[in-house]
Amino acid sequence: MIQIDGDIYLDVHEAAERLGVKPETLYAYVSRGLLKSYRQGVRRRRLYLAHEIDLLLALQPSKGETKAAAPASSAAQPPFPPAESWATER
Repeated sequence: MIQIDGDIYLDVHEAAERLGVKPETLYAYVSRGLLKSYRQGVRRRRLYLAHEIDLLLALQPSKGETKAAAPASSAAQPPFPPAESWATER
């Protein structure tokens, strides 16, 4: 943990441990825009705001929770039209 200007930053291992994921997954979160990383100085070391990690944890369901079952009416209707309907004849 590093404190800079009143903000607490975690290194990659601390952030991954707090999220319960591997460092590779943490990097994927950054590349997908779910989380920001901050470069410390001119080195390649990346830091993560502890507050942002906590916000991401608040958005994730706890382990063991499952998604609520969708209503039967939505199961009959696919969310997107079939791929065949996208094609146009020339």
